[in-house]
Amino acid sequence: MNGKFFAASIVFITTLYSCTSPNPQLLTPDSMKDPHSFSNPDDAVVKHLTLNLTVDFEKKILSGTAMLDVEMKNNVKQIILDTRDLNIEKVILADGSKAKFSLGDEVKYTGRSLTIEIPSVEKVKPASTLQPSAITIHYSTKPDAAALQWLEPSQTASKKLPFLFTQSQAILARTWVPIQDSPGIRFTYSAIVKVPKGMLAVMSAENPTEISPDGEYNFEMDQPVPAYLLALSVGNISFKSTGGRTGVYAEPEVIDKAVHEFADMEKMVNAAEDLYGPYRWHRYDLIVLPPSFPFGGMENPRLTFATPTVIAGDRSLTSLVAHELAHSWSGNLVTNATWNDFWINEGFTVYFENRIMEKVYGKDFAEMNAALGLEGLKETIKDLGDTSADTHLKLNLAGRDPDDGVTDVAYIKGCFFLRLLEETVGREKLDDWMRKYFDTHAFKSMNTEELVKIISSDLLNNDSTLISKVNMNAWIYGPGLPANCPQVKSERFEKVDAELKKWNGGAKASSLETKHFSTQEWLRFLQGLPEKISPERMKEMDDAFGFTESNNSEILCEWFQHCIRNNYLQANPYIETYLINIGRRKLVKPLYQALAATPQGKEFAKNVYTKARPNYHAVTYHTIDEILK
Repeated sequence: MNGKFFAASIVFITTLYSCTSPNPQLLTPDSMKDPHSFSNPDDAVVKHLTLNLTVDFEKKILSGTAMLDVEMKNNVKQIILDTRDLNIEKVILADGSKAKFSLGDEVKYTGRSLTIEIPSVEKVKPASTLQPSAITIHYSTKPDAAALQWLEPSQTASKKLPFLFTQSQAILARTWVPIQDSPGIRFTYSAIVKVPKGMLAVMSAENPTEISPDGEYNFEMDQPVPAYLLALSVGNISFKSTGGRTGVYAEPEVIDKAVHEFADMEKMVNAAEDLYGPYRWHRYDLIVLPPSFPFGGMENPRLTFATPTVIAGDRSLTSLVAHELAHSWSGNLVTNATWNDFWINEGFTVYFENRIMEKVYGKDFAEMNAALGLEGLKETIKDLGDTSADTHLKLNLAGRDPDDGVTDVAYIKGCFFLRLLEETVGREKLDDWMRKYFDTHAFKSMNTEELVKIISSDLLNNDSTLISKVNMNAWIYGPGLPANCPQVKSERFEKVDAELKKWNGGAKASSLETKHFSTQEWLRFLQGLPEKISPERMKEMDDAFGFTESNNSEILCEWFQHCIRNNYLQANPYIETYLINIGRRKLVKPLYQALAATPQGKEFAKNVYTKARPNYHAVTYHTIDEILK
């Protein structure tokens, strides 16, 4: 990434702050160039997608058609779509004739452009109710399509039926749908999905709650969304309500635990609305996927995809639900224009998440999460390098996998920038501004430069003193953590630190006052342990607290890192089971990194990985492949 542009532009941006119009013109998707898309939205843009797909578990493919309603501009006679590893069979125009199309050369990460010739509207006689500019693409996916995770029955909780789920973010929608795969381009969609009988299909749309006898399902999403929010899941899935407009989908063996864990979903929706205005997506449901899902959650509209690793039994990890719910405003409603602006999605969302958690569970609970996030961010910055351009909020990911930008920088540095704005102008004024921001820019895209203008004019009132105090240049276009970063005070963590001090001073683990520790307090405790611990003290602590046999995936991830670093071999069978049965990248990546640090550890990791890799989504195994290569 080239940081010279940012340094050279500081003077320009400082000038821009002082002369910003009070009513800046929001950049439209057409004017936001996305380096990760071949599409030409300035000339032709998709307005509606109609999918008709058959799910084939034996061949591990989706096949069928994608009909695109296209808005043509500037007398252009072609549209350019994004594809990656798709088999394009033919393209049919609205009058039934075949369209000319061509595929571009393969480009790393982004795939191949699909250019389709669309004659002038006057020359095309529309058939039926199709728009003259409608095109229908006949295609199929490949068995190794990166967005698609095909699971055998043995990889599910039920062990009876196979399972499929998609993960389209950041630029993987193009591996299962030929589309303009850019977060700055929005469209509505409908779908007909045919699956084997006895299975339920759900999407990021209006969903069924019961199995269709013939295996055919119809979906509608009447609000425009970007391609990365296209989502599909098929399997042995059941549904239970958790409130008037919330509910949980999961395999029957998991559904009751999930309903208990996520019982506060309706409260969270109400809390979010109290903060930043109406929830605009009708329902907020959640599906618990098999353990191979690569992320904690994915904010697919109307249906959050979630990992089972957050089912701890005590609702201690449900901040993930608050996070994905918050995306219904920051991300799904107002979306980063390109993946270089990823922090706009995630920074706002983490801030909003913490506000929801504070409203539902209290300030102490929210501040513990904030403190853990800040410590994690400091470690990330240390790993990336204090001067790394990857620690800027505004990124330059051209020519790179946009997943490179999925770090604590976007999430936590972005959140603490919002906390700084809150400290600067007051919570009430920031809340009023954020409500207006979500209302004004609903169902639109936002880039960093436009957001800077809006903050300067609408929130800071072009006040040079406030602008100087915030120092947006340092936060957005500069590296590391600025000196004016807000601090977090957690009284509960102060008590944890006191117990840690006792242990470091030689006290036995069994003598510590930890009876009422929450997950967050245990994480603080584990993260505060020294790097080197003797085998005797490792065992003494494990005997006292039972870390190795914990059912909490977050606690296990932290504990296992200490086990690996300190050669606590008793934990190896448990580490192996953990790595084989969990595909969440955040939890397995640090363990593989710790194992790869020594020759014997790397050998152990490679042996485990041969068993674990088939259970991982492409998002995860591409990361681990690099660690163990």
